[in-house]
Amino acid sequence: MTGQPQEPQDERGRADGAAHVSTASTPEKAEATAPAIPELVIISGMSGAGRSTAAKCLEDLGWFVVDNLPPALIPTMVELGARSQGNVARIAVVVDVRGRRFFDNLRESLADLEAKHVTRRIVFLESSDDALVRRFESVRRPHPLQGDGRIVDGIAAERDLLRELRGDADLVIDTSSLNVHELRAKMDAQFAGDEEPELRATVMSFGFKYGLPVDADLVVDCRFLPNPHWVPELRPFTGLNEEVSDYVFDQPGAKEFLNQYTELLQLIAAGYRREGKRYVTIAVGCTGGKHRSVAMSEKLARRLATEGIETVLVHRDMGRE
Repeated sequence: MTGQPQEPQDERGRADGAAHVSTASTPEKAEATAPAIPELVIISGMSGAGRSTAAKCLEDLGWFVVDNLPPALIPTMVELGARSQGNVARIAVVVDVRGRRFFDNLRESLADLEAKHVTRRIVFLESSDDALVRRFESVRRPHPLQGDGRIVDGIAAERDLLRELRGDADLVIDTSSLNVHELRAKMDAQFAGDEEPELRATVMSFGFKYGLPVDADLVVDCRFLPNPHWVPELRPFTGLNEEVSDYVFDQPGAKEFLNQYTELLQLIAAGYRREGKRYVTIAVGCTGGKHRSVAMSEKLARRLATEGIETVLVHRDMGRE
């Protein structure tokens, strides 16, 4: 499918110097002789969802990228990076599902990394079945797990194998409606900064009639508020319009909901930080994703920003009507 995130045929690695953490055991020579433990990102997800595009983006940002590395070799790759005297400070590994032994090896590798106090993140590329089928058909390639069956059979098998890894992911990106440039923009937004913030949030308004966002961590429903769609003078506008926003927040319960949900998110954010989760997607829905959810998302994103949470605001379905 033209413009959709595809899987390139080849990848290149590149290394840049970056700040690192000392791990030497000799105090008087710690700063001079300690190996630098590289920062690690594991990129996985559905075949055809854009893994290689995401990896290429990190490569362009100066990460050392290794494509299709067997999970059992990830600790070895990190160890080699630690011996590079800071020349390989950030490593991105693309892992691919080829058999059921995959997850046994991956679990062992992740446990090994945790024991060695390696900072690692998992980025999971997700996409709808329809989008994946279109992409495989457009490049006339079989799905790697379909065997003698259909593309949808391979997708179903892979989704089942990846279910546990998706649940452990630090960042899930749904590429169903993204082109290559939009996916790169999302990766840039998460990894281009010199300093990693404590927590990054995406606040996304959406319309329930268009379906739930599959990459949402938290979903809230604004349909308890009266719909501006039924006010003739407000119907043509969106939640970005001041009159619509004022109408929404003049309704009973709207301001109370915003205040109490913000407090709840502060509690959740503190827990995410303790658990090492750095990314959260908060989906705010109404019927069409045009009025109530947009107005509420705008206010919520501003509140989170004032709490020190780096926030990206997305209106998924605004303009679809």
